[in-house]
Parts: sequence; C-alpha cells; structure tokens
Amino acid sequence: MPTARRPPLRALPLGDTDPYRPTPEQPVRCRARHLDGDNQFALHHHAWGQLAFCASGLMQVTVLQADPAGRQASPAQTTTIVPPSRAVWIPPGARHAVTIVEAARLLTLYIDDSVLPGHWSASRVLVVTPLLRELVHALNRPRQPPQAAARALLTLLLHEMEHADTQPLGVPMPSATGGDRRLRNLCEAVMQAPSQHTTLAGWAAHAGASERTLARLFRDELGTGFQRWRQQVVLAHAMPMLARGVSVGRVAQASGYASESAFSAMFKSAMGLPPTRLLAQVRARSQSQAATASSTRA
Repeated sequence: MPTARRPPLRALPLGDTDPYRPTPEQPVRCRARHLDGDNQFALHHHAWGQLAFCASGLMQVTVLQADPAGRQASPAQTTTIVPPSRAVWIPPGARHAVTIVEAARLLTLYIDDSVLPGHWSASRVLVVTPLLRELVHALNRPRQPPQAAARALLTLLLHEMEHADTQPLGVPMPSATGGDRRLRNLCEAVMQAPSQHTTLAGWAAHAGASERTLARLFRDELGTGFQRWRQQVVLAHAMPMLARGVSVGRVAQASGYASESAFSAMFKSAMGLPPTRLLAQVRARSQSQAATASSTRA
C-alpha cells in the first residue's frame, strides 16, 4: 500500500505573541496550544529565547543561525524532528520555523534574554527529564505564582536546562551560498533518497568527488561524519512515516536497513522510545478520533 501523500501545509499566524512576551520582571512565560498536523509557523524570530516542547504529538523545527565568528557567508541550517521525549532550545534572535507533523499539544516557554547564560547562544536538542517536564507543566498556569515561587521555578528550570543531556537529532545542511557545491548536492540527494546508498563510498561515485574528499568536507563544513549525519536524515524521514501509520518494517526498508530489528535499535537509541510505541500511539489516537466521529454522527 503506498504511503499517503501529505496535504499542503497551513500557515499559522505569527504576530500574536504579545500577551506572552517575557520581561525582566516576569522572565518566563508559558504558552500552551493544541495544534493539528500539517500546520506550520513560517520562518520568524523573537528577541527572547524559546524552549519548544510537545507534551504529545510530533513537530519539526528548522533553525537558521548566523555564525558569530563570521566563518560562514550565510546562516547554518538545522532541521530536527522532535518527539515528546525531547525539546528544542532556540536562542534569542535565531530565525526558525515549526511544522506540526502529527497533531500536538505544544508547550512553549518564552525566556527573557536578561536571565539567560551567555553561552546559550546555539540551538540544541534537550533530553526531557521528568523534572524538566513537570517544571514546564508547572509554568503553564493561568495565574502567575507568588514572586518567591516564581524565582524558585526559574532557578530550577535554568538548572535543568543547563544540565540536561543533549542529543544531535538535527540534520545540518551546508551553506547554500558559502559551502562546497559537491557536498551540498550530495546532502540534498541523500535527503531525497536516504536508502539509495548506505555508505559514503556508494554516494561518492555520483558526487564528482572522492570518498576521502567528501569525508573531509563533512568534518569541515558540518562538524560530523557521514554515517552520523545520515542517521539523522533517516530519522527525519522515518518519524513522519511512522506518524502516518506506516509499518515499522516498511519504514526500515525505506530507510535502507536490512532488518527491522536493526532499525528499531537505532531508533530507540536516538529517540528514547521504540518505533512500535510511536506507531501504537498513532493508531490509538486514530481509533479514538474514529470513535468520537462515530458517536457524533449517531
């Protein structure tokens, strides 16, 4: 059965953040929203930092961030698929876009620049600990807590974010203007068909450069090796397929894995949950929606 084609993305409004704008006096604000799949916030930026967390569902976050050292002529781009076990930190001023892949309950913390450590200047994916999850929920209240409680929550929040494990789930791409054209073409080809070749040697035959040259370009421009980078591409392809209910076996095959078990082991190591659990959640949600629709018609 062919994979269902996704409908066009629906643009969500961007200019409605004023009621949630953080200030030095109220440095953390939480915004909670239920959003359907295939909705998107187009590229935009804020003067404050942002922690994006899905309590349920699945989102894709793309961050463009200029190189402060001036080594790149254009912003570096990273696209990340984010499950509920992870959250994305977006620093102040970074341009970013958010796409809801699977219907989600999105909890966003807006954090004023005045309370942020100076070294939080790069986007990163955080492993969401039970305490960090509860802190986000505690900040999602209609009324602000007393000043002492608010200070305590902020201190705990910043401590958890500082010490949370990070995970490279994003897919970095070479600069469209300042990067090596051969590397850019190869990366775009892998993004289009990650299962076509599983090794850099296989791709090098079509890239106009030797395997050794391409390996150096991956290290120099993207700061990673080909296999680790390709794993992120595979995850970026696999997560939306699983969210649409495609079987784990078919997703493994489409990702270039010889066995479902090998794919499942990689997926669990990277995402913190096995693909069968994500698939079960999708099916349970579909059954619940069908039952609700049926009872409504009755």
